[in-house]
Amino acid sequence: MIRSTERFLTTHTGSLPRSHDLVRIMYAKEEGVPVDAAALAAHVRAAVTDAVRKQIAAGIDIVNDGEMSKPSYATYIKDRLDGFGGTGNTFVYQDLEQFPNLAARVFGDPGRSRRKTPACNAPIRVRDGNAAKIDVENLKTALAATGSSRAFMSAASPGLVSLFFRNDHYPSQEAYLFAIADAMRHEYETVAGAGIVLQIDCPDLAMGRHIQYAALSLAEFRKRAAMHVEALNHALANIAPEQLRMHLCWGNYEGPHHCDVPLADIIDLVFSARPSAISFEAANPRHGHEWTLFEHLKLPPDKVLIPGVIESKSNFIEHPELVAQRLGRYAKLVGRENVIAGSDCGYGTWVGQAAVDPDVVWAKMAAMAEGARIASRRFWH
Repeated sequence: MIRSTERFLTTHTGSLPRSHDLVRIMYAKEEGVPVDAAALAAHVRAAVTDAVRKQIAAGIDIVNDGEMSKPSYATYIKDRLDGFGGTGNTFVYQDLEQFPNLAARVFGDPGRSRRKTPACNAPIRVRDGNAAKIDVENLKTALAATGSSRAFMSAASPGLVSLFFRNDHYPSQEAYLFAIADAMRHEYETVAGAGIVLQIDCPDLAMGRHIQYAALSLAEFRKRAAMHVEALNHALANIAPEQLRMHLCWGNYEGPHHCDVPLADIIDLVFSARPSAISFEAANPRHGHEWTLFEHLKLPPDKVLIPGVIESKSNFIEHPELVAQRLGRYAKLVGRENVIAGSDCGYGTWVGQAAVDPDVVWAKMAAMAEGARIASRRFWH
């Protein structure tokens, strides 16, 4: 993982706004409408190049492909793996149960309402081994065109897949998780083998508490989460921790989030995962206070923090001074070289998601970059 050596670096969580044309063609694909594969591939290539250019223009140091090829950060696996042909999954968000009107609005999001989550009803195997290679090629082409070299690419964790896709085939949750892990290993190693930092998306370790495992006690949830980490570490066994980062998330939706599991209750499990860098929500009102955890918790020497310093569900553009203050809190507690500025979550989690106006997204990124420069002057100069 790239550590800060003379200033605070900037990155983000992964998904970025897609163009109207790309959204339209991906909607059609998800709905089963015949789509010209060459046209879709061309749209994706152009979108990746555009996303990389916009990230660099906004001042982002560690860029990615914006997840342009994926219908969502989780459900894309149904297009790359065999075994998912069952009936669709349903979800109950514990925090939204008390607020049915808000729940209807959240689930009525044009992107979220189109997501496809067919249950696992057969053995899981790699179906499309070229998809990850094409993603890598698109990103590398965009990087070459801009002269950038710092990059990452996201992939779903085994636990995330198990959260969104119900198991109707394997004899146990453990068997299901490790089957996913073995199948996802190909994608993980393809990205890492190309010299790109691999980000593993792990909302199952946080959001999973109030969705998949809401009926369990905290102790029972922690046992399940530990199993998720074990499966993840199994899948990542051949990749050096320094080439890995993970994203922790309580759900990228504008809900109450009063049922979120505290970071303090899961941080030890998060640290037991192989990735050396931890990206997590730290700007939104439900988790903005948790920086104080590191007043008494020592950061392991092999870990780097990527706290969210800009929010991902609000059109407020954070003041750069606030960004600098947020970075400073962590730097004082864990060391300036162990902190990279990030976003709470993605800005295009689902194709068509429009919680934040696309133009505002880039303004928020620019504010983050300016805040990182302010903080760098205070801590390095």
